[in-house]
Amino acid sequence: MMQAGSQNSTGIWLDNADHRAFLAADAHRALDFFDASIRPAGGFAGLDPKGRPLASSVQELHSTTRLVHSYALAQMAGRPDRAGIIDQGMQFLWNGHRDTEHGGYLWAVDGKDVVDGTKLAYGHVFVLLAASSAKMAGHPDADRLLADISDVLDRHYWDKAAGLFRDEFTRNWQPFSNYRGMNANMHGTEALLAAYEATGDSTYLTRAGGILEFFIAGQAARHSWRIPEHYDQDWQPDHSYSGNPMFRPAGTTPGHSFEMARLLLQWWDLAGRPDGDAPAQALALVERGLADAWNDDLGGIAYTLHRDGTVDNPARYWWPVTEALGALAALIKLDPTPALEGWYRKIWGFAASYLVDAENGGWHHEVGSDNLPVMTQFQGKPDIYHALQADLLPLAHGLSGQAQDLGKIRPLS
Repeated sequence: MMQAGSQNSTGIWLDNADHRAFLAADAHRALDFFDASIRPAGGFAGLDPKGRPLASSVQELHSTTRLVHSYALAQMAGRPDRAGIIDQGMQFLWNGHRDTEHGGYLWAVDGKDVVDGTKLAYGHVFVLLAASSAKMAGHPDADRLLADISDVLDRHYWDKAAGLFRDEFTRNWQPFSNYRGMNANMHGTEALLAAYEATGDSTYLTRAGGILEFFIAGQAARHSWRIPEHYDQDWQPDHSYSGNPMFRPAGTTPGHSFEMARLLLQWWDLAGRPDGDAPAQALALVERGLADAWNDDLGGIAYTLHRDGTVDNPARYWWPVTEALGALAALIKLDPTPALEGWYRKIWGFAASYLVDAENGGWHHEVGSDNLPVMTQFQGKPDIYHALQADLLPLAHGLSGQAQDLGKIRPLS
């Protein structure tokens, strides 16, 4: 069993040498594992629990972009990209996913064949995140990707009147639904903040602030600090919506509340810590999410909730745990209360015991009723992004500028 730190240690774990060493070691194991993602013919392979390539050669946009972002973050933290993930990912984004006929970026490709040409905001904002992180890591192709994706987002996705991102189009940019969603806007906020940190262009920061204002001060505050996930074309909550049970589940998703709390504090810090309720709002989101979704018997965090906060889908995936850790770390950096420290230690204790794969590297993506790994929803370990950020972001000292901060302290050197 992995130990994330000593429960008997005094002070806060973010400053504890043993805990910081644990975070760095876990990050290295994950990167060692995902180095095997490189596909000789181009792009990346999905990996099984042991790190062996899966049979499918289909590559989805969010997987490519998240690998680029993750390895750029690690490189800034002192771990050279010895596998060439950033180079291969940047090349594949430009020559594989980029749609030279209609513009924008294709959701799923198999070599030169288009598997799914749908143009999703969710995927496109991750292109912005990858380009921004690559720029901060000094990649020579980052500027052209950043310019192209910023233009695509402006022309097709940005709803200027609402100050929010629209969701989806066909390959040739025809709208095919009236759906609007929080998830794409949340990751859009993440990408906008990274773009601001990479460029200093205040447009990115202003847009991120507006999105956060809408979903947190506007929606969460009116819904007992739970954020409605789904909206109609007029940006009114659609509480009856039930789409894909994994990617657009009914109800609310506490893992997203944790992520939005962390992003709110990042924006607040970048904006000069203006007067207002941002820290209190972030705390309210985290406290509500933990009270609703933490499994007192087994540990872990339920995937979705009903509108009243009762559990809808009790499945316990790795990523809500990682986002809770990131949000708690940010709150502790701001105000290290015993309650926050207690939660941080408890959740890391669960993660280290049941989710971290100390033998192979990376994190198990789901645990069953016996807290052993299961694969009911995810095949293998398709994602490094969530777990790596759970390791690296607590190592940074600030609420924002984490990439630059990691570049100064280089915890992975």
